[in-house]
Amino acid sequence: MRDDASVRALVERTTSRFGRLDFALNAAGIGGDFAPLEHASQEVWDDVMATNARGVWLAMRHEIPAMLASGGGAIVNMSSIFGLAGKAAHHAYVASKHAVVGLTRSVALEYATRGVRVNALCPGVTATEGMRYAETALPDLVRPLVSAHALGRMATEAEIASSVLWLCSDDAGFVTGAPFAVDGGFLAA
Repeated sequence: MRDDASVRALVERTTSRFGRLDFALNAAGIGGDFAPLEHASQEVWDDVMATNARGVWLAMRHEIPAMLASGGGAIVNMSSIFGLAGKAAHHAYVASKHAVVGLTRSVALEYATRGVRVNALCPGVTATEGMRYAETALPDLVRPLVSAHALGRMATEAEIASSVLWLCSDDAGFVTGAPFAVDGGFLAA
């Protein structure tokens, strides 16, 4: 996601193999650190922003022309609940996920009349392999985060995937520029 040539090559391989690009999910991301601002690392900041924000920007730069050539399509950019809320001492991640929401809205407005819909998915904590590891390695960090969700649990990967599929489907044909929270009630609190 951070290398323009790699992203371009991926889109080119996809359109070469399938003849078109109808849907894209831009989901690569990294977490960064949990340091108070005065101890935060500029290297971590740059790394997180390059992956989470610039990576989405690069992907859309190549995906959108391919979609326009095919008559349109749908893009889902993976943000986070922390693209809609803050979290102390998690500056780079929160800023990068807010950037994804802002970028999504901007690009959605730019291409709405040209047949490309762009939305941001903002999931709550999800039971990925990384989060299952974090539950064991950092239980004092993960436990309160999970309990902050009204449903009292993490989302399943299937629940998040279903949301992505819906946003790419014709059933979501009137949805663009939206930060779509799938958060188990986290933001309601």
